[in-house]
Amino acid sequence: MACFVVSAAEAVIVTAVKKVEEKKELKNVEKDIDKHEEVSIPWSRKMGWLTKMLWGGSALLAFEHVWHGEVVPWFPFLTAMSNAEDAAEMFHEMATVGVGMASLITVVWIGMCAAADAIVKRSAKEAAEKAMM
Repeated sequence: MACFVVSAAEAVIVTAVKKVEEKKELKNVEKDIDKHEEVSIPWSRKMGWLTKMLWGGSALLAFEHVWHGEVVPWFPFLTAMSNAEDAAEMFHEMATVGVGMASLITVVWIGMCAAADAIVKRSAKEAAEKAMM
């Protein structure tokens, strides 16, 4: 009914954090503070991956809910909000299914970040070994 709202709320928060991180990284680049030898993927780029996954999932779920008539273009927008019994069921779905989906997306993103870091470190190590020869 409204499980996509949980992913959308997380997406809003992650988007705000990403913007703050981008500004912080830009300041560090301008001041040349971030001079370290290790090659890595910027944190803001990784946050961008999570943002895209969350917004994309929320948009697809919202479309699916519109398609099935659970979201309508008039107030209260969610058909489950028309009476208290349906609203309680909707909040239960948000707490179980919505949180579960948002958590799964975040866990998959953590795995993506770990794999990407491992690939970058491996390629940097190979490049360093070639430079030594």
